[in-house]
Amino acid sequence: MSNLAILPILLPLLAGIITAFIHKKTKLVRSFSQITAVINLIVVGYVFMTIRSQGTIVLELGSWEAPFGIVLVGDLLAAVLVLTTNIIGVAAVFFAPKSLTEKEESFYFYSFFFLLIAGVSGAFLTGDLFNLFVFFEVLLMASYGLIVLGNGKAQLRESIKYVLINLFSSMLFVTTISFLYSVVGTVNMAQIAQRVQEVEQQGILTTIGILLFFVFATKAAVFPLYYWLPRPYTAPNAVVSALFGALLTKVGIYSILRTFTLMFNQQVDITHTLFIYLAALTMIFGVIGALSTHNVKLIIAYNIIPAVGFMLMGIGIFSEVSLSGTIYYLVHDMIIKAALFILAGAIVYVAGTSDLRKMGGLIHHYPVLGWMTFLASLVLAGIPPFSGFIGKLQLIRGAAGQDEVMIIIVALISSLLILFSMIRIFIRGFWGEKTDIPRPDRKEKGSRMVYPAVFLLTLSVLLGVGAEWFFPVVESIAQYLMDPEIYIESVLKE
Repeated sequence: MSNLAILPILLPLLAGIITAFIHKKTKLVRSFSQITAVINLIVVGYVFMTIRSQGTIVLELGSWEAPFGIVLVGDLLAAVLVLTTNIIGVAAVFFAPKSLTEKEESFYFYSFFFLLIAGVSGAFLTGDLFNLFVFFEVLLMASYGLIVLGNGKAQLRESIKYVLINLFSSMLFVTTISFLYSVVGTVNMAQIAQRVQEVEQQGILTTIGILLFFVFATKAAVFPLYYWLPRPYTAPNAVVSALFGALLTKVGIYSILRTFTLMFNQQVDITHTLFIYLAALTMIFGVIGALSTHNVKLIIAYNIIPAVGFMLMGIGIFSEVSLSGTIYYLVHDMIIKAALFILAGAIVYVAGTSDLRKMGGLIHHYPVLGWMTFLASLVLAGIPPFSGFIGKLQLIRGAAGQDEVMIIIVALISSLLILFSMIRIFIRGFWGEKTDIPRPDRKEKGSRMVYPAVFLLTLSVLLGVGAEWFFPVVESIAQYLMDPEIYIESVLKE
């Protein structure tokens, strides 16, 4: 059964290679990619159910026992995130033909798409810190290919910024790994967690932990390292923006969650207090950015940042309740951000502009698109009974248990401002006088662009309304994270 752990990486990797050879046959590669994405989702669902019923799956590659060889660790946290990744992947691969031209599809879009899914899944599943770096590079190389898919001057400018920022953080990442290896003598996460408790140089380990946090915070867009994110996420095509907004920052948050619950949980008074303050600042500045622009795509991109703050808040509070809130909110945010970027792509297409000041009256021609945008805004802001509310409620309960009044106030105010920033899209873009009748071809395609977002938004609503079905899984993950010995024993078999 341990071989199941590699399937979420192996299947999209093979699909990426195959699509590279047939990339010019657009209809064939499109159908192949859609069928493969659905098959991969089914396989990942089976892997998730197996882990849910039988426990953590550990695969020792090449039959080299941990900690000497490379291991893949399929625990419940990784399984949930890989499943969510593939749900988003299915929506994206069906949205791509509606969003991209045939020429853009033929320029290896599906190859880069599958490599991105493989890299993200590998980052969630690896039990080795160096291979976390490797999978980061796989997903980043795929994202480099996706972000330059087009020919706009703004796209080229933002892609250069994106590449330079990630090259710097990658260099710092591998340097920090070498420092950590010099202190503990291993890169296996379970053995690192074991040895950091024995090493007397706690000051050095805390410094290394903060350096790792800096690396992951850059990728997750935590204050003050968020400045690079909004425009590179809005410059490429809508389907690429949906993949970036849903997946890339979440790998950074996952890395912080895994690292500081498993390996660096000794100096909580230093590291996790820092997280709470940075979470508050991330929420504040992210919301300010969302309120400062009239660009539909930028409003959604800026709203990625306060969501990162909410998730970091739960890690900083570091209790079972707060971690369950972080995990729930993480899954919720992955799904709703993908849906929102797809909706934004449809809005920009049918309106012919991304500037809210030049829109109006779209509800008369596109009522489904309008009300879907309104519903997605409520879900994102955390209005009950939707999934955003469940995650935020747990986070606030965790903060209240630790008497963190400041972060509670910031979180509540940020939630109201997030709702205000999103409702502006509905009021200015869809409300108002009926505009000129759109061309029939544009209206038909604009209506079809909504379908993948309907799929994602339905799941997001179910995640909130049916919370009693999903929350036990999240609670069990939070309990698991609060006891690192379970992970250590499952990997090292001690």
